[in-house]
Amino acid sequence: MIREDDNLDEQEHEEEENSGLYEHFNIKVDANQSLLRIDKYLLIFRQNSTRNKVSQACRAGNVLVNGKVVKQNYRVKPGDEISVVLAHPKRENIIIPQDIPINIVYEDDDVLVVDKAAGMVVHPGHGNYHSTLINALAFHFQKDPNFKTDLDRVGLVHRIDKDTSGLLVIAKNEYALSYLAKQFYDRTTKRLYWAFVWGNLAEDEGTITGNIGRHPKNRMQMSVYEDGSHGKHAVTHYKVLERFRYLTWVECKLETGRTHQIRAHFKHIGHTLFNDERYEGHNILKGINLPKYKKFVQNVFEILPRHALHAHTLGFVHPVTKEEMYFESPMPKDMQEAIEKWRNYLESN
Repeated sequence: MIREDDNLDEQEHEEEENSGLYEHFNIKVDANQSLLRIDKYLLIFRQNSTRNKVSQACRAGNVLVNGKVVKQNYRVKPGDEISVVLAHPKRENIIIPQDIPINIVYEDDDVLVVDKAAGMVVHPGHGNYHSTLINALAFHFQKDPNFKTDLDRVGLVHRIDKDTSGLLVIAKNEYALSYLAKQFYDRTTKRLYWAFVWGNLAEDEGTITGNIGRHPKNRMQMSVYEDGSHGKHAVTHYKVLERFRYLTWVECKLETGRTHQIRAHFKHIGHTLFNDERYEGHNILKGINLPKYKKFVQNVFEILPRHALHAHTLGFVHPVTKEEMYFESPMPKDMQEAIEKWRNYLESN
């Protein structure tokens, strides 16, 4: 899982958002090297590894020679440049197992899919070293007598923000981790988000394009740079699901996965996510200047005390069975109640 060097508080990451591979090993083969299978060659330099780990890395496409994926029977030649890329960084925080309730919607020997509640940080980081999803998963795996793995950490493939609810897939072994990370990197996963945004969007469907990078003054925000001078390329497709005069329920499909992508893109086009405090969406941005309306919005803020974003669907190819897996998460209670409030308000006003 590749991600930006992000110093945002609570280590928030929106899908993935920033998924891919880290280089763990790189070497140029000596000019005097005789022909040797690459799995045997790597064991010479990776003495803390095993033949099984090397074999899994080759099967998953994580061993490259001169920039191209090779199989485990490839014979290294003098001058070859070998690199091993894996789905996790070289160093990880120490994970402390904690007995925290989580909603597991699917699990087998290789993968686990969880429906994360809003308010839970995904991974330990600055200011959040305990009570995260990863702490909960570490406890879950630890108490399962049938769970055996050579992972030295929980197999996190992608992330969503602390206050974003919805679906995440977790790998339970090294091969599954590499296989799933490759799908996120290649953008072949199937994911849709639900969001409530301020205002009435002009079109029923649309695409937002613009590089996303750190805000030049507010380091806790991401900004959109249309001229491509800063940040990384980002594309968000959206479709309107329902309109509430001053609010719109949209479905979002990410073509890329940058930090805070949905949040930054919609703020950029003037439709900030509802109650997104970091992007000023906790202010009343659209509507009428009447006490009754202001009171109504404040009531909805109390019902939905976080940014209105939910990871609704998740689809991927299973690393072992190669079956297409697909999951849907229903709208969480706080977002559902907020919708009902808006519908009732419009019917009576």
